[in-house]
Amino acid sequence: MLTDAQWAVLEPLIEVVRPAAKVPSQYLQRTISAIVWRHDNGAKWRAVPNELGPWWMAAQCFIRWSRLHVWERLLTLVQEQGVQLGMTFLDGTSIRAHQKAAGAAKTAAPQRNGIIARHLAGLVAARAPNPA
Repeated sequence: MLTDAQWAVLEPLIEVVRPAAKVPSQYLQRTISAIVWRHDNGAKWRAVPNELGPWWMAAQCFIRWSRLHVWERLLTLVQEQGVQLGMTFLDGTSIRAHQKAAGAAKTAAPQRNGIIARHLAGLVAARAPNPA
């Protein structure tokens, strides 16, 4: 959650970049705290504590501001003001699963392939001319 000191620094910057107020000003600190809490904990929106307000209000605000690029403008403004931010690390690594783990069709088992190969070899041998 944001402390009152953090909010005192952040509130004027948010007021500059935020769109027409869908979240009333008296709930804005609580809503931003819910968004920060959710991202700090990696939790689902519905796991936001009740004291941070309705989870859906925080989710709607976050999604709306993302679509309107408010977060990017806020970050730029915060950096211009020289406000110290904590370090954030996003891992964009993508690890591909093996094709069998991804539900690919299974091929015939090696033992079955050996049986088929022997059967085909027997058919070929049966059709071959006799060297008599």
